[in-house]
Amino acid sequence: MSQSITRWRETWLLWPALVLLALFFIWPTLDVARASIFDPDFTLEHFERVFTRSIYFTVLLRTLLVALEVAAICTLIGFPAAWIISRQPQKRQMMLLFALFLTMWMSVLIRSFAWVVVFGREGFVNSLLLALGLTSEPHQMLYTSSAVLVAMVQVLLPIQIVTCVGAMTEIDSSLVRAARVLGASPTQAFTRVVVPLSMDGLLTAFSIVFMMAMGFFITPALLGGRTDLLLANLIEQQVGQLKWGFAAALALVLLATTLLALALGRGVQSFARLLSRRTA
Repeated sequence: MSQSITRWRETWLLWPALVLLALFFIWPTLDVARASIFDPDFTLEHFERVFTRSIYFTVLLRTLLVALEVAAICTLIGFPAAWIISRQPQKRQMMLLFALFLTMWMSVLIRSFAWVVVFGREGFVNSLLLALGLTSEPHQMLYTSSAVLVAMVQVLLPIQIVTCVGAMTEIDSSLVRAARVLGASPTQAFTRVVVPLSMDGLLTAFSIVFMMAMGFFITPALLGGRTDLLLANLIEQQVGQLKWGFAAALALVLLATTLLALALGRGVQSFARLLSRRTA
């Protein structure tokens, strides 16, 4: 009897979270799906347009590749940085994490505008190159794919680092010392001990950065050129033209692509774990 009461109480505690999930995620998603199909009557014209015109597939593929590039660069930079932070004394570690949170609290719009100043023809980078004599005239850095990539990495890198730090603090430092005592170099200890033990946190951080990069809008709009149009920017254009049904269809395609990519990533992760166990 007591067990059933306990289970009932645990189930009851889930209801507020389920209601919030339904109100702020499930219902808006269903409403977007309704807008994409009933515009105002039942039609699949919007989805047919998305999948039959190459320009929309090109934008979708570009969005996917940019998100993967940003997530990969954030992983390569953020993973070692997170390990360094996690090995610091408690006080210094908290100061470093506070500095990361401080950058995350700043508006993405402000940080993107800052890159406009840095990459401008009279900005810091061009002024430095001219002062050092490395170039005779300013270079075009704004409205390029490189500018978009650098700015997106700068915005999302703190999220990668903070997520990895949370996973690395659970690693027993004595395991690394034991590997060093047994003859492993610092690089070997890092790759054979730290990386496997923090792989779940690494993949979680990669997934979070990838999801956020898939929906990025402000940074590509400010720093990108005509050839750097991402799917979120295309959705904004359709909304600005009051094409609600087509914008909703594009939003569903973006959501489905993101979920499919994450599912494939998790599938590859599960297969790699299974293969490693069989090899062991």
